[in-house]
Amino acid sequence: MTEIKQIYKCNICGNIVEVLHAGVGELVCCGKPMDLLIEKNNDEGLEKHIPVIGKFFDADSDETRNAVVIGEVLHPMEPAHHIEWIEVIYDGSSVKKFLNPSDAPKMLFDFNNIDPEKVKLRAYCNIHGLWSNK
Repeated sequence: MTEIKQIYKCNICGNIVEVLHAGVGELVCCGKPMDLLIEKNNDEGLEKHIPVIGKFFDADSDETRNAVVIGEVLHPMEPAHHIEWIEVIYDGSSVKKFLNPSDAPKMLFDFNNIDPEKVKLRAYCNIHGLWSNK
């Protein structure tokens, strides 16, 4: 049985799907069951994957802005190793930003009227999988 917001990946073709409506069926791609990606929340090794709420200086607006950043030390963003997307989940809603290897591993987000303790953050690394702050 699937659950809303679960992420599944096909290990044959690389398709990744997010469950929008839970059901009892099995998710299948390329004739094989898809693998449920388990959210990791303990960093391993030198790379930093856990999404955190942070601040950064935005040169376009000449202001310090709220953002979700990937890692206390920013995650590398190279063609062979990068963050594909960042997601903010709060109060039944979610916002997702897709990234390119040339982008910084961050997502602008206004956290001023939100309880940060109730925010779930997720990020997907093309090498190391799905990460969460909770």
